[in-house]
This record gives sequence, C-alpha cells and structure tokens, in this order.
Amino acid sequence: MPGFADSFWSNDYAAGLGVLFGKLQQGVVENRQLLTIARMRAEAEDVYGQRLSEIAPAVDKIPNGFNRDDGASVRKAYEGVRTEMEDASKNHKKIAQNIRDLVVNPFTRWCDAHESRLQNSQEELQAKIKAHDKQAEVVKKLRSNYFNKCRLVEDLEEENKLAFQDPESAASPKPKQPIPEIKVEPEEEEDDDPYEIGDETYSPDQIKKILAHMLNNIKMGETKVPILGTYQNTSAGTDIVEYLQRHMGTTSISYAERIGQDLITHGFLRLIGNVGNTFANSSRMFYQWRPQAFKLAGVPEKKAPVSRTFSMPVSGSEGSDSPVVGAVSEYLANWNIPGVNNGRPNETPSERMRREAREADEKYKSAVQKLDEMRCELEEAIFLHLKFLERCELDRLKAIKTVVLDFSGTISNVIPSLQSTVDNMMLYQETVQPLGDLRYLLENYRTGSFVPKVVTYENYYNKVDEQTFGVDLEARARADKKRVPIIVTTLLTYLDHHYPDLEGDEARRGVWLHEVSLKDTHKLRAKVNNGKPPSLEVFAEFDVPTVASLLKLYLLELPDSLVSSHVYEIIRTIYNTTADSSEEARIPVLQQTLSQLRLTNIATLDACMNHFTRLIELTSADEEYVAKLATTLAPCILRPRTETSLTMEEKHAYRLIRDLFAHKDEIFSELKRMSTLGASASISGNNNRPRAISTDESNRRAHMEERNRLILEKANGSRSRATSPAPGPRAHRRDRSVGGPETRFPISPSGVTSPTSGQQHGKRPSLGPVLPKRSSLEVPDETGSGLSHPADGNLNGAAPAEAGTPKSETADPLADKRSSLVEKRNSLGRSGARMSGVRRMPVVPQTAASQQPSGTEKENSTGHAPVTLVDAPMDY
Repeated sequence: MPGFADSFWSNDYAAGLGVLFGKLQQGVVENRQLLTIARMRAEAEDVYGQRLSEIAPAVDKIPNGFNRDDGASVRKAYEGVRTEMEDASKNHKKIAQNIRDLVVNPFTRWCDAHESRLQNSQEELQAKIKAHDKQAEVVKKLRSNYFNKCRLVEDLEEENKLAFQDPESAASPKPKQPIPEIKVEPEEEEDDDPYEIGDETYSPDQIKKILAHMLNNIKMGETKVPILGTYQNTSAGTDIVEYLQRHMGTTSISYAERIGQDLITHGFLRLIGNVGNTFANSSRMFYQWRPQAFKLAGVPEKKAPVSRTFSMPVSGSEGSDSPVVGAVSEYLANWNIPGVNNGRPNETPSERMRREAREADEKYKSAVQKLDEMRCELEEAIFLHLKFLERCELDRLKAIKTVVLDFSGTISNVIPSLQSTVDNMMLYQETVQPLGDLRYLLENYRTGSFVPKVVTYENYYNKVDEQTFGVDLEARARADKKRVPIIVTTLLTYLDHHYPDLEGDEARRGVWLHEVSLKDTHKLRAKVNNGKPPSLEVFAEFDVPTVASLLKLYLLELPDSLVSSHVYEIIRTIYNTTADSSEEARIPVLQQTLSQLRLTNIATLDACMNHFTRLIELTSADEEYVAKLATTLAPCILRPRTETSLTMEEKHAYRLIRDLFAHKDEIFSELKRMSTLGASASISGNNNRPRAISTDESNRRAHMEERNRLILEKANGSRSRATSPAPGPRAHRRDRSVGGPETRFPISPSGVTSPTSGQQHGKRPSLGPVLPKRSSLEVPDETGSGLSHPADGNLNGAAPAEAGTPKSETADPLADKRSSLVEKRNSLGRSGARMSGVRRMPVVPQTAASQQPSGTEKENSTGHAPVTLVDAPMDY
C-alpha cells in the first residue's frame, strides 16, 4: 500500500499538500465532534444522577406514609426501590466522573497537541514552498535577462559583421555619410516601437496618454539633496505606487514596483540622492521625471527660476537651493561615460555587453543551483513531514478507536442494564479499522506519486556539459558520446561488482527494495550531478542501497520516462485488450510498440533489464520478490504524461515490467532485428554510405580456418587455363546471411566493453566464477570503443568463390592470404574490446578500393554489389 510520502505530490507541491492538509484538518474537526459527544454525555449523566439523588429527600418529606408502617412487606419494597434510586444516582455520577477522567480530559490534551503538530508542519512547509516559488521567480527573471544579454551580443556581432563587410569602401570619403543616418533612423524607429511596461505592451500613443495622466495626477515637487542641490519635478516612490494601484489596476506592490522599474528603464524616471537606479515603494526614495517623459507626454516641464547672480554660493541653504548647483549636479548625475564610472576605463561597448552577458550567465547559473538546492531541501522536508503526518493520522485513528472503547467501558462497567447499548457501541468501535480508513484516504484523495520536476540550467548554446540529472536521456547520451548515459552504466557496473560484498541472497535482493532516505540520495546526487563521468570513489562513501536508489532517482528525474509516455495509451490498450489472450499474442504487439522508442531509450532499458533479470536468476528470487521489484521499478520505467486518479490505480507499468522480466530475450532480440532491418534499408537506399557488417567474432577462428582451407584447395586444384596477367577483382560476394533474426544486434546500450571481457573466461575478481554466457548483470564500462569491427575472415561481407567461377576471376591464394592477414590485423586494431551483451551496428570503412588492384578501381567505384548482414550468436 502506498503511503503519504508517495501519494500527495504535484507539480507545484502546494496542490497535493493542500489536499492532504484539508483532510487532516477534517480529522481535527472529527476529534472535536467526538469530544463534544463525550463531554455532553458526561454532563447528561451528571444531571441524571443529581436528579436521582433528589428523589429520596423528596419522598421523605411526605408525612404519614411508609414511615408509619413498621413491618409491612410493602414498606420493604418501598425502601428497596428508594435505595435503588440512591444507588442509581451514585452509579450515574460515577459514570460521569469516569467519562471525564478516562475520555474527555486525556483526549482533549491529545487533540490540542495533534492540532499543534499539524499546524507546525503546515506552516513550515508553506514557508519552504513560498521561498522555493520566490526563488523560481528570480530564476525566471535572471534567465530572461541572460537571454536578452546574449541576444544583444549576437546583434552587436551581426552589426559588426555587416559594418566591416566591404573593406574597400573604407578608403573612399563617402562611407562616413551613412553614419549619421544610422544614428538618426533608430531614434525614429524608437518612437514607433512599443513600450513593454509590466506585463503589458503599449504603443507610443497609449504611453503618451498614460504619461500625461501620470504627470497631471502624481504629486510632484522639489527635493533637496545635500551637496548636489535641489531637483525639480520629483515624486516619492509611495506616491507613484499609489497612483499605479489606483489607476492602472496593479494587484500587488511588487507588480507596481516592476512597472516603476520599467519606467526607469525606458528613461522616464531616475533615482536621485542614492546610488543605483532601482525603484522601490518607499517614502524616502525620490524619483525625478526626466525631460523625455514631458516631451513624449506633451506636458510642459516645470523648471526652476533662473538666478541672475553669477556668484556660486558654497555654503548654507543658499548653496543647496542654488539652481546652478542643481543644474551642475544633474549634469554630473547624467554624465555616465561607459568604461569610466564602472572602473573599466578602456572597456568598449562590445566588451561591456559581453561582460554583462557573462555576469548575467553566472547570476542565472548560481540562481538555478540555489533553486535546485532549495528544491532538494523542500522535497526532503516534504518527505519527512509526510511520513510524520502519516504517523499522526494513524495515531489519531487509533486514538479514536481507544476513545470509543474507553467510552463504552465506562458505561458497561457501571450499569449492566445498559449492556445492549454498550454492545452496540462495542460493535461500532469494532467497525473502526485504522488501516482501512488510511487506505480509503489514500485511494480517494491521492494527488500523485513522487516524480521530481528538475529545473535544469538552460544554456543559451544548448549545452548539457555541467549537469546530469533532469537532462533528456538522448541529450545526455549524446554528450557522453555513448548509446547509454555513462551514469547508468557506471551505477550498474558498481552494483554488479559489489553484490558479492553483501551477505546472502536476501541482502542482495533487498538492495532495490530498501527504503533509502531521500537526504542521503540527494547527497550522492549532488556529488555526481556535474555532467562528468562519476568516480567510483564517490560511490564508496555510501552504502549499496543508496547507490541503487540514485539510479531510481535518476530515472524519476528524467523529463520523460524510460518507456516514453507517448506510448502509455498504446500499452494500456495492449493490456486491456489482450488481458484474456495468451502471451504469444501480446509479446509481438509489445515488440512493435517498444520499437517506436529512441535507440537510446531501448539500449538503456535493455541494460537495466539485463541487470535485473540477472539478479533474479542468480539470487533465485521467488514470485513475491519479483512482484515487489516490479512495483518499485514501475514509476521509474513507465509513467503517464499526466497523472490522474485513473492512472494512479492502473497497473500497466507493473505488467510491462513483468513481461520484460519474463520475455526479455524474446522482446529485445526482436527489437534488435527490427533495428537491423531498418539500418539495412537505410544503407541500401543510400549508395554513398559504407556498408554495415556484422560485429560478431564468436566464430572468427572457425571462419578463418575454413576460408584458408578453401583458398588452398583452389590453389592446388587443376586449372583449365593460365591466370590472366591483368589484375582482376578480388572481392568475394556473399549470397546469404548466417544465423537467425534472434542474433541480430544493431543496438548497444553503452557502446563500451564489458568489465569481464579482458579477464580469463570464467574468472572475475569481485563476483567469482561466472557462467559461460553472461547476459544480465554484466554492464559495460567506460573505456571501450563505441564501434566494433568483425574479426572473422569476411570483413567486407565476402564469401569464397563458387566452384564454377572462371580462373581469371578466382582470387590468387597468396594474395587472399595476405588480404586475410591484413583484415585480421585491422579488425583487431579497430576493435577496442569485445562488447558486453549488446553492440552497435558498425559501419565498414571504405577500404575495398585500397585492397583492389589499380585496374579495377574505376570499375568498382561505380557501384556496390548487394550484400546481406552476417548474423551469428553473440558471445557475452
């Protein structure tokens, strides 16, 4: 059964938690209702007992009754009834006291503590989510700023290219004339360009009306600044924000500050008396309306009266009020020479723009890293709080069960006459099933499984060199120059080598089922999330289950699941329509569906399935373990594009993994055959591309011996005529393929060699003896070559000549021997090592021309004879 930690996740974190806390607050209200029942029942029992106690004194006040009868049996009956009334009063008072002592008081204290725990968790998570969302907004702004800077740099480079395109025109006296035109035209275009203020875009006519209304309605005055003088046409930041909220419909102060900052950016406002040019909602920060605003709005600018004195006051209030000092200070404030005020006197505008782009890039990158750290911290906190809240909810349900039991016990122990009522109450408390209620809550109010959404650093030039997690699988594999990302092959190899270090098969199987703290997994993730091949020394700092959980986290953080969500509906249809049919009808459909995936996804899926099926075989796992393993891996392998209440209940991903476990060889051999046919078709359709040949070397020695034997037989046989002195074609033709479709292998999950290929057969330093055919847990390492060439005698797809071939067209035996030796040497030299489990479909280098005599070069260059791939069983 899934728990809270895997059920209340959403893209923005707040939605899923909101549903959970809504249900938990409903539980708080339920606690209050139970308390109200117990409290009012205690009060009713107390009142009832008090009224019963008033019966005896009331009847004693009646004179001339049973007091006068000394020995009548009726009096004894009366006294018995009277005594019963007193006893009943005591019993009901005792019930009331027991309900208060055993139910009301302790459960009240527990409910208060429970509500406080929920409140603290909710406030803490809300604070973290708010900080995360705020940082996400900062990242968006910095990303926009970074991209804008990069675009400006590119525009400047394009202008420089166009400006220096014709060097001959530099000597003529006329090129200087277009320079003023280039300066004037942008100013005319600027008047027609729209203005982006806040989230809206305004035309020049609209901005003219808005500025005119602002200048006529916003309070303006004079502001004295020490040393610099008095500034005219100034407004406080609070006045501007108040106007924006009143007339422009801004919903928040932050949005109003954004509009004010845009007014500064467009040159309508400027900050005075402070360093910088930032707009803020402050009554102490004043902004001067610049002449451009008055000019565009058509409103006359208010200028200070000109003084007739020619002396410049240097002290007192006259100096600060002097228009001369104000004019000079304003002139100096506007005198912003590039490269002087910023401490870089020799910096050109292009260098400044590139520097600003680099600085924006660093700020954006650091902000993304900070956001990623905050996201990890938030997810860790959510995990801890969800588990804590699950325990709290379970304790609440158990407490309710205990309260009902105690409540019924206080009554049943005192009043046997209410046994039937008590029995009913006991039946009611028996119906309370804490685990069942918890399961009901999860099944009806789940919002989604844990699928982290990584905010990756988007480089302007589309590079993924500095990050591993959250990057598209094919992009990561392309950056690693492997078919399978290095992080996957390294993790599988590390686990493969450290399974023997664990004690017993139970511990080895438990590696993938052990619940690892997300904090520990994030620590390991932070050390390898740098876009570089991970070091095994880093894994040695953590236990084996943590390393396994890192692979699951990597698959969860992929933008799309390993089996793409685009085929989720197809897989759902497969299992819905073939549920009652045999597996023989379902497996071919699965093969066709999985063939739609990218080669990187297929290769990675093959590598993972090899590992898991090998683990199941070596540890002799039972059906229960296989089911648990498939359930654990299901969200890592296949996820729907959008998770809904319907998809959360579906088991299609689980059934797919079970089929992959049971029919791995059949499914992936067919996928390899399909990819081989696709590769052959693409090769035959393009005559200019080199031919692809089989990379199998398992029967290389036998092929070499057979080929040499045929050559010697033909060399020693009788000849009908002498060999022509003219060199003839030496290439042999291959008429058919060897081996069935199950041996075709165009896909390599890693493109690297097996860690056991360089060792003696059957020996390995970590796992001990291995089987002759290792097909599941063997994972490629990072040192092998991505391409491999066959080492058999038919490097170019040739076969021995037929018996009926004329002698002039038969290969010379000595030349063929030399050719086979050269081919053998080239094959061994180009193949870095034997590949593990799967290999890529290589491309044959076009060396046939160099191996043919010069007389046939032209003939052979005009076309290629049709070939068929040689397929043979692969040696693991």
